[in-house]
Amino acid sequence: MEQKTPKQFLKRVTVISTFGGLLFGYDTGVVNGALAFMARPDQLNLTPFLEGLVASGLLFGAAIGSFAGGRISDLKGRRKMLLALAVIFFFAAIGCSLAPTAQILIACRFVLGIAVGGASVIVPAYLAEMSPAENRGRMVTQNELMIVTGQLCAFVLNAIMGVAFGETAHIWRYMLVLASLPAVVLWFGMLAMPESPRWLVMHGKIGEALTVLKQARDEGRAIAELNEIQDNIAQESGLQKATVKDLTVPWVRRIVLIAMGVAICQQISGVNSIMYYGTQILQKSGFSTEAALIGNIANGVISVGATFFGIWMMGRHGRRPLLMTGQIGTIVCLCAIGLFSNLLAGTAALPFVVLSLTVSFLFFQQGFLSPITWLMLSELFPLRLRGMGMGFTVLCLWLTNFAVGLSFPVMMDGFGLSLTFFIFAGIGLLGLLFAYKCVPETRGRSLEQIEKDFRNYGKKEMNSATATAKTAE
Repeated sequence: MEQKTPKQFLKRVTVISTFGGLLFGYDTGVVNGALAFMARPDQLNLTPFLEGLVASGLLFGAAIGSFAGGRISDLKGRRKMLLALAVIFFFAAIGCSLAPTAQILIACRFVLGIAVGGASVIVPAYLAEMSPAENRGRMVTQNELMIVTGQLCAFVLNAIMGVAFGETAHIWRYMLVLASLPAVVLWFGMLAMPESPRWLVMHGKIGEALTVLKQARDEGRAIAELNEIQDNIAQESGLQKATVKDLTVPWVRRIVLIAMGVAICQQISGVNSIMYYGTQILQKSGFSTEAALIGNIANGVISVGATFFGIWMMGRHGRRPLLMTGQIGTIVCLCAIGLFSNLLAGTAALPFVVLSLTVSFLFFQQGFLSPITWLMLSELFPLRLRGMGMGFTVLCLWLTNFAVGLSFPVMMDGFGLSLTFFIFAGIGLLGLLFAYKCVPETRGRSLEQIEKDFRNYGKKEMNSATATAKTAE
């Protein structure tokens, strides 16, 4: 059998593991089109609040899955967790498609969300720990590409089934059950994948870690990187097991607060109001259900294209300026939707203007904000705290996502299209201010160097505080 080069090996690892991202994307995106059919009186007869629960039930489960998944993956391993999540993805998708009532559907979506949340933490961490420093941005953002590809697949399949079989009573069930197929691919694929070398070193499996590194690097570099990982773990050996008490350490607390801010800022832009309710937004602006389903494909296409663009941009520009560019672009688009929804209300032009603005919004969101967010979350935390830290941070991301997903249909029903988007634009300004004031640059540094920078910053703060205290005395 021909020996794979490190490049081929890493490509295979990336493709297989990011099926977790594909499932993440499909399961969050499929509700966009399915809601219009399941909400009908002869189906589940959903109110705006129940629509919000169907969409956001998954997100609440994802909040729990992200927090628990990170901790469990620290104990059991990234690979084993992805295998377990594939099983949950499969059976939860089947359960959603067979649900006889809205309550059972919400419960199954909650279980499905546990898998989505776990994948949102573990896949980026696994890729970050498998990749060389210079390729980390490209490899980790492949997961974001698979997320938006999953959403695009959902939008396309929704449109095909909705237009061709829209009169079929239970068409939404077929939309939901298709999510079980990528879960099978993820499970069988991960059986052939190795464990993360950094996790193996952390659990004393040095020989196995070196074997994996030799598959993913040239031999000389593999040995050097193994030594760097061991030195980093040795430096932290006095801290023993990662606990919530570690958050009392100033430099660790600073990392957590920055990561939480980055995660929340990605969600308060209102991106998932478009990804989950894009069909309803287009219907509200004037499209028919079939036209809205077809128009929503444009949102999926631009998301995939923008993610490719974002990966290209990250190889040439720093994380921080791209993050702020994304914030500015999304704020402008949200304001424009709010403005034109008033100025063009009731005209034939409005649905096409809204569609073009949602496409523009997603260009800035998926090309700048989203890939930078997931990349930075995988970079910021020290090795020993990475699983717990990402779990805690992504918990905040999913809770923010849950709040947006639950409140959006209620806001649309109560405030209307225009005011709802003006509210999101105002909140987005706070995210821009945070990015400008607080977010550091991580491009071009190894994971160990990033940790060292935060440690040194913490020492400077302590020395400054000490000096200030002595001066006061």
